[in-house]
Amino acid sequence: MSSLLILDDDPDVALAARLALRKLGAVAVRNDPRELWAALDEVAPDVLLLDMNFTPGATDGAAGLALLREVVARPRAPAVIVMTAYAEVELAVQALKAGAVDFITKPWANERLVACVQAALARRAPAPAMGELLGESTAMQGLRAQIAQVGASQASVLILGENGVGKELVARALHRASPRSQGPLLAVDMGSLPEALVESELFGHKRGSFTDARESRPGRFVAAAGGTLFLDEIGNLPLASQAKLLAALERREVTPLGSDRPVAVDVRVLAATNVAEAELFDARRFRPDLLYRLNTVVLRVPPLRERGAGDIALLLRHYLAQFAQRPVEITPDALVRLTAYRWPGNVRELRQACERATLLARGPVLTWEDFGLIAPAEAAPAGVTLDLDQREREAVQAALAQADGNISQAAKLLGVSRAALYRRLEKHGL
Repeated sequence: MSSLLILDDDPDVALAARLALRKLGAVAVRNDPRELWAALDEVAPDVLLLDMNFTPGATDGAAGLALLREVVARPRAPAVIVMTAYAEVELAVQALKAGAVDFITKPWANERLVACVQAALARRAPAPAMGELLGESTAMQGLRAQIAQVGASQASVLILGENGVGKELVARALHRASPRSQGPLLAVDMGSLPEALVESELFGHKRGSFTDARESRPGRFVAAAGGTLFLDEIGNLPLASQAKLLAALERREVTPLGSDRPVAVDVRVLAATNVAEAELFDARRFRPDLLYRLNTVVLRVPPLRERGAGDIALLLRHYLAQFAQRPVEITPDALVRLTAYRWPGNVRELRQACERATLLARGPVLTWEDFGLIAPAEAAPAGVTLDLDQREREAVQAALAQADGNISQAAKLLGVSRAALYRRLEKHGL
């Protein structure tokens, strides 16, 4: 089960956030910044929602920025979403540069808050440096060479690949290789963003422009000024919103909701999708003119099953050492079966399997059973449970991995409602 921590000196605000997020996992609340460090050790949150001001009358966010920098410097730091009632663009940019994954302004719309946290949970895996886009296969060496070549340009890049292959890692590597590396990199999960909020999130809004717009806030294009805007799962963007995005890209300006004055924007746009490349050329699903605007360069991230046993073994060693914090041994039989496994959830599934193995290992040397995987060709070998509860748990885990942690998409894959999926998450402690 996911773990969330909210630090806000206003108990009413913290309670409202806790109630809005309680279905996403265990939610802890602290109101005093002096309690933060003990809470981080006690709760070990996946996501921290951090207020930016803790002194009456303070609006500069200095206290929150100081805490943010200390939090992200910790080993295995949580993803941090900053919260503030003062939506100055400069403060949002400073927070993103300091290591926040996102920002939200108070008061918020609950669906916006939930979408923001869901996206942060989906990206919980740490973003390694370019050198940790691991793999010595021909495909990975070629991908790293393309990143080095394309990164230094201003070209728009479309990153294609299945769920879990590491598309966001590629986007981060492109950003680090670019002249914009000192600017912010802001990622937006288009798949988890409600359609009604797309325009406000991307372009911003003015106070009073719609029912819940109690404060003005910058959109993602403005907040990412001077840096890179990464539009993840762009294939899920509705056609109506695609037209507005195209206009912004062509004019290099956005008009916030409720305003009649366009704002010039200076961002490099990277986009990614798990939609099959052929489907992107279906005009009923994706506008061809927007596709041509986004795919100046196309990078294709290979699925793990096509990278070979060498890359799988390398990734196993890397993640097992990371989670165990020491070298870990695997039985020869387990290594053979792990490198032959198809890994439908790709690198994300491998990473989760390594974490599970280090937590549940029954001895000093890891066996195949410690990883909790069932190979398709081994429907029910000796020792593998046929327990329906266990199979249901594994199906939920696989759906979450395939859907990048997006609850709505995972529910569709399983053929159940969101409410039914939430009940199963609670039932199995996921």
